[in-house]
Amino acid sequence: MPSLPQLLAGPQALIMGVLNVTPDSFYDGNRYLALEKAVDHAKQLADEGADILDIGGESSRPGAQPVSEAEELQRLLPLLERLAGEFPLPISIDTTKPAVADACLSRGAAMINDITALADPRMTEVAVRHQAPVVLMHMRGTPKTMQDDCHYTDVVQEIFSYLQQRVDAARHAGLSHLIVDPGLGFGKTAKQNFELLRRLPEFHSLHCPILVGPSRKSFLASLPGSPQADDRLPGTLAAVTAAVLHGARVVRVHDVKECRQALDVIEAMQSA
Repeated sequence: MPSLPQLLAGPQALIMGVLNVTPDSFYDGNRYLALEKAVDHAKQLADEGADILDIGGESSRPGAQPVSEAEELQRLLPLLERLAGEFPLPISIDTTKPAVADACLSRGAAMINDITALADPRMTEVAVRHQAPVVLMHMRGTPKTMQDDCHYTDVVQEIFSYLQQRVDAARHAGLSHLIVDPGLGFGKTAKQNFELLRRLPEFHSLHCPILVGPSRKSFLASLPGSPQADDRLPGTLAAVTAAVLHGARVVRVHDVKECRQALDVIEAMQSA
């Protein structure tokens, strides 16, 4: 199995398949809380063409309530133990808790996906100790409060500056494999999310791979017809295509099979 740095060094955009083992995630909450269902879905995402599996044990939807470290570990560790040694993809852990990240990395996970961008110094220490790649994402406040303040003078410039600071701090601490995520849906209006997609090339000067996660998010409900989460696959595919054409190296999605075909179209077009 290739390492994450090897995958990121390749020419094609990568698909990060989402697997939430939570009761309250906005789209797939409670679908895969049972261990056997989670294992089966992980294998399905791999079969459908995912390059990375991103596992989360705590919802980060707008307004979500935090869960304890013990509860998060209770959801994640049995799944990791079932996948250990046989799963064909690198596994990313979507967590903000250093102890959770440490335990998961010790059990075979390969990357930290931190929506707080290593705000907790202890998370940086965990990442350095494991020399794990890290996704640094922009968010204001917490998932519970992030939509309370969506005012920006220049949304792209302010998020760029924040990510630049977090990248510099991570590199100073000794981390070299960093991915940046502008955080679609995390403390932004629908219009700001679309502006981030349009101006995504401005983030290339951070000199890090860019991850974009538009999958079925509520900003797509601002489209004509106000599509609900179950009806946002077409909007998701359009956002994924726009992101990759603007230079995203990783797209984080629920619908791997459909997004794989969209990325195959882009690859075929670019190689024609």
